[in-house]
Amino acid sequence: MPVRLRDDLAALPTYVAGRTVPGAVKLASNEMPLPPLPAVLSAIQRAVEAGNRYPDIAVTTLTARLAEHHGVDPSRIAVGTGSVALCGQLVQSVCAPGDEVVFAWRSFEAYPIVALAGHAQAVRVPLTAGHVHDLDAMADAITERTRLVFVCNPNNPTGTAVDETALRAFLERVPGDVLVVLDEAYREFVTDPAVPDGLALAEEYDNICVLRTFSKAHRLAGLRVGYAVGPAELAAALRGVAVPFGVSSAAQAGALAALDHLDELLADCAGAVSEVARMASELRAMGYEVPPSQTNFVWLPLGERALEFSEHALENKVVVRAFAGDGVRVSAGTPEEVDLFLAAAGSFSR
Repeated sequence: MPVRLRDDLAALPTYVAGRTVPGAVKLASNEMPLPPLPAVLSAIQRAVEAGNRYPDIAVTTLTARLAEHHGVDPSRIAVGTGSVALCGQLVQSVCAPGDEVVFAWRSFEAYPIVALAGHAQAVRVPLTAGHVHDLDAMADAITERTRLVFVCNPNNPTGTAVDETALRAFLERVPGDVLVVLDEAYREFVTDPAVPDGLALAEEYDNICVLRTFSKAHRLAGLRVGYAVGPAELAAALRGVAVPFGVSSAAQAGALAALDHLDELLADCAGAVSEVARMASELRAMGYEVPPSQTNFVWLPLGERALEFSEHALENKVVVRAFAGDGVRVSAGTPEEVDLFLAAAGSFSR
């Protein structure tokens, strides 16, 4: 007799990672094109040399450093294996079976996965015609069963962001016992002063949790480390449902070293922002629709031609991330990689 699995797992969406194709430029996963800084690599190497020992289960030093960096109490921080894992821990912490998780769609593709895996119901709210969160519609979608709302700001995969006025108006409509998760994985790439810093809002609202990651700006995607900042009781719950020893010693050491060299990392982020602006400008000149981006990628809302565009790009040695029926996301690479992508986009028959 076969092992009995949960019946609802058959409906679980599959997380689709950006492909890596030998001989092709990868612009599919929003990775920074540069490796970790030398000082960060050295810190990681030293940690690996003690790989026979378990990591600090409480992530004490990194938590204290993040608390100092952001000016918050350490009790409000929970470190996890990337913000993706923390999304799942949030659902586990606040949702009972049958509760609802509200989020925009299209948005980060992990949201429906973590909702269903946590026995919650996923409630998708369409983006506006401008590919931005429809916060009014999201507020309307909240019911007595809603326990959590994800707001990805800036949004992945569209790159768009909601401003402070709109976000505050939304927060005023959300019941105080509903958790609002501001997923800010791309915060370091934001240049528009109208886009709010979620950590500042978290000082005013008791039902906000902010997610940040070391995978993007800090160039540590392969080490899996991110963190949540929220109410102390929520952070304690997140730590309680986490896999013990999940954040490796190498990840903790790399994150600490990255914080020591943040100015240099942010300068490289500015280079990515510049490449995004160049891509957007040249793509619009070719006739493509490109929503304003506050991230290190651009979004092409190509609808039913998304997969066709993706295959054309691959034929031209560039890997992009297609979302069937919706669009294509293209990460900023080096100037030479961006040149290769723009040539491919220019030769696509529209």
